[in-house]
Amino acid sequence: MPRPSHPERHFTERIGWLRAAVLGANDGIVSTAALVVGVAAAGTDRPAILVAGLAGLVAGAMSMAAGEYISVSSQADTERADLAREQSELASDPEGELRELAGIYEARGLDPELAQRVAEQLTAHDALGAHARDELGISEVLSARPVQAALASAATFAVGAALPLVVAAVTPRAAIIMAVAASSLVCLAALGALAASAGGAGRMRGAARVTFWSALALLMTALVGRVFGTVV
Repeated sequence: MPRPSHPERHFTERIGWLRAAVLGANDGIVSTAALVVGVAAAGTDRPAILVAGLAGLVAGAMSMAAGEYISVSSQADTERADLAREQSELASDPEGELRELAGIYEARGLDPELAQRVAEQLTAHDALGAHARDELGISEVLSARPVQAALASAATFAVGAALPLVVAAVTPRAAIIMAVAASSLVCLAALGALAASAGGAGRMRGAARVTFWSALALLMTALVGRVFGTVV
């Protein structure tokens, strides 16, 4: 009799795109809002504020895409090199690799006889897959995907950066700093809570840590704009 299926949802399946998406949206809001607040604090008029913010959006989105692609590509290169080395070792010393795999299972709590049987069966089924997963820690769910990470970061950065720009465009000039700061912090808190929830963590803690560091960034750029704007 076939066993009934038991579908499960695991948060680790979301790590690849979730990390890039949250990082992109968070950076988009923080960096663009901080840029707008800093430029506005220097006494600049609205058109210059919007140009600076738009330039920050484009530059930030491209930078995020390039940075994520390069970073995750380096991880993918390392994974491919490790898999190629493991494939070579399996071809040159299959018995030694079998003993190594059995040793891994034994160290995890299986008795030697069972560990040996498990290693033999998994080796017969997919030797490279077994070593990739259990020796190298590489799995299909957690493997590096450079293009996915780059696109997710760029798109979410642009979406996040659009928020402070829209607020700056529709708010009276005298209220831009407060309006951009307040709306950005609210959205960042919601984003932090959403990301924490999607990752299985506490919402309040996620919202609090994002809000604190974002508020600090906005404060510092406002001070820079005020000080150096006055000097200039």
